[in-house]
Amino acid sequence: MSAKYTIHPLVVGSKRFDKGFMTYQQEMGTPYVIPLYAWLVLGGEKKILVDTGELRPIVSPDREEFIGAKIETIEEGLARHGLTPEDIDIVIHTHLHRDHCENDYKFTNATFYVHEKEMEVVHDPHPLDYRYQEDFILDVEENGQIKTLSEDTEVVPGITMIHTPAHTEGSMSVLIETAKGKALITGFCCIMDNFYPAKEVKGLGMEVIPPSTCLDLKEAYDIVLKCRDMADIIIPLHEPKFAREGAIG
Repeated sequence: MSAKYTIHPLVVGSKRFDKGFMTYQQEMGTPYVIPLYAWLVLGGEKKILVDTGELRPIVSPDREEFIGAKIETIEEGLARHGLTPEDIDIVIHTHLHRDHCENDYKFTNATFYVHEKEMEVVHDPHPLDYRYQEDFILDVEENGQIKTLSEDTEVVPGITMIHTPAHTEGSMSVLIETAKGKALITGFCCIMDNFYPAKEVKGLGMEVIPPSTCLDLKEAYDIVLKCRDMADIIIPLHEPKFAREGAIG
């Protein structure tokens, strides 16, 4: 029987922008702040982190007020759980945009799991893929710490990476068994509104809203729908409420 895990959101960065970047053609022009998370997963034999966040997060009172939580460095976030980067056994990457992997080099004892497409693109990005920067993964790559995946993979019992290429070619969502059911950390950048839109949006015949930063809008719509229906607890990658609510599961 697999372990029942708990997921602890660490707010290790933020971005201020137009909400329409998250929700295609909805609430465009609305100021918004998203948290950039690393997700600490505890409860099994291994100490696991999903993404590693920003290296030097901007900390400002207005951003923290909007998010409703303190913005920390990765060291500060882990220290609240009595851990350091060296204590982490596994890092799971949703994708390799820089705000999800800037602290990778600090996890010297971890094995990193990432889709092979992300490794291809991070070394040879299209001009539109400006969010990739290979410098942040070179250390762990040269140290032989990276395991690349080509398909859905159970990393440890009760934690499965699922290929969901809505945002990038190698985006991987993470399905985690918790005491409260299956929780899904999305592999693509979105918020709760993408999964549970307002009635005005549903009135247009849309069950979900695809993220604006995606590869293909229609495929992204289908992926959001698929993800919504595969889990008991949906954890959109940049949903602010998890910063305030604490442990999940």
